[in-house]
Amino acid sequence: MPAQASAPSQPASMASPEAQKTGAAPAEENQVGTGTEKMGAPAPPYRKSWLARHFSLLRRDRQAQKAGQLFSGLLALNVVFLGGAFICSMIFNNVAVTLGDVWILLAALKALSLLWLLYYATCTTRHTHAMLFRDPHAGSIWVRGSLVLFGSCAICLNVFRVGYDVSHIHCKLQLELVFPVIEIVFIGAQTWVLWKHCKDCVQVQTNFTRCGLMLTLATNLLLWVLAVTNDSMHREIKAELSALVENFSGNDTNTCVCLNATVCEVFQKGYLMLYPFSTEYCLICCAVLFVMWKNVGRRLAPHAGARPGTPPFHLHGAIFGPLLGLLALVAGVCVFVLFQIEASGLAIARQYFILYYAFYVAVLPAMSLACLAGTAIHGLEERELDTLKNPTRSLDVVLLMGAALGQMGIAYFSIVAIVATRPHELLNRLILAYSLLIILQHIAQNLFIIEGLHRRPLWETAGKQEDEPPRRGSLLELGQDLRRASLAYIHSYSHLNWKRRALKEICLFLILCNLTLWMMPAFGIHPEFENGLEKDFYGYRTWFTIVNFGLPLGVFYRMHSVGGLVEVYLEA
Repeated sequence: MPAQASAPSQPASMASPEAQKTGAAPAEENQVGTGTEKMGAPAPPYRKSWLARHFSLLRRDRQAQKAGQLFSGLLALNVVFLGGAFICSMIFNNVAVTLGDVWILLAALKALSLLWLLYYATCTTRHTHAMLFRDPHAGSIWVRGSLVLFGSCAICLNVFRVGYDVSHIHCKLQLELVFPVIEIVFIGAQTWVLWKHCKDCVQVQTNFTRCGLMLTLATNLLLWVLAVTNDSMHREIKAELSALVENFSGNDTNTCVCLNATVCEVFQKGYLMLYPFSTEYCLICCAVLFVMWKNVGRRLAPHAGARPGTPPFHLHGAIFGPLLGLLALVAGVCVFVLFQIEASGLAIARQYFILYYAFYVAVLPAMSLACLAGTAIHGLEERELDTLKNPTRSLDVVLLMGAALGQMGIAYFSIVAIVATRPHELLNRLILAYSLLIILQHIAQNLFIIEGLHRRPLWETAGKQEDEPPRRGSLLELGQDLRRASLAYIHSYSHLNWKRRALKEICLFLILCNLTLWMMPAFGIHPEFENGLEKDFYGYRTWFTIVNFGLPLGVFYRMHSVGGLVEVYLEA
């Protein structure tokens, strides 16, 4: 009987392979659904490996990051277009859209940006995993120092504006006092947040952070555009001076005149002197906000970009560069003081313009030759090019090239005005030579700095062999390799060959010259606007816009060049 009972069971087990497969399929799916696996059974085709799933997550993360950047960029673009439409309407149709309407729009944008800045500093940055990384290249000390310096000057500018409006309160709306106060609060909060968080790589609330950064950047950009194009305060001061002259001669005018002439003159002089700093501050804030926007969601490898071996700033026996640079600095200070004393009067004598431009004509060729010599020495060096991706360095290059367009643009406009009018007069010849030399100097200096920034630092080149993994071989070979690397490293720091010494001399000379050329337009009256040649040729308002567009970029270029030259000096 047992044999008979087992007989029918054998045909069932001897079923066809197709039947076995179809019968096993539901069971197999059941086991996969419940999470159990058969030992030795192949994985289903739709189950991905860990590596594939990891890369798909990275791909989705990159797509989400690009989508967030695109949306926040479109937000900033729409805000800039809206504000630009208001400002253009104010310029071309002052009846329909007034300056007060533009101020109301900017006050609303500043209030929204201020709320986001406070939220970012008090809420976003306090999350547990918000600040896992910080960009070591972002927010260098000279950038943050410029931010504080120009932010303080912009606050002082608005204080002078409030004082000027209060002294004219009998013929002005009290509502006009609100806008400078809002800007003082906005500048103070923005400077504090950017100083403290300019290195952040935020990992939480990334889309909201990107939108807030782009909104703040668009607000600063619109403030810069308004400062470049709006000359209402300058016209008001000029009209008041004309009215005072008319009243002194016995002719009454309807112009709003200050009750205390001495106090008003202080406010006027302070406002006119600090006006370029406001535009400069907006440009620096835009640069810092853009770097923060690029760093949102960015993950850095441990010790990525860290430079523990960067040597301190030492002269290393450099003599000629500092001496020539100090000579240019002392001469520049003397010319600057003489020109400012003369500018404090009613009119500037012609010989002071000649002295001012003659100084530039003497200094700019020396700077250009130094930059060309430094670029040639870079070509003779053994250092390798640094081809690694570095967003901060890429932004430095873009800012260097973009800021150079300011002074170069003014120079080209001056060349056209001089050639078309009176090119044979002495002052006009000096201005023409100055314009041509300023273009040449900007091009040569950009080549020198960009070439130096893309060279691998010397301490990395010297210590490259030390970072390599030890090869298989005898202990004697390993010891000899380490000894050669150590000797090369010590030789690099203890001995300066002629190429390195020449680069350091050139960098120190250019640093002092750029500081001189930064000081003269930043803290004084601008000869480009006061000599009258281009103003008569292009008209007051057109030349006002050109100068206010180019001069802040020129000041920013000199400061940015000093930072780049210091880095080239340290890496030489």
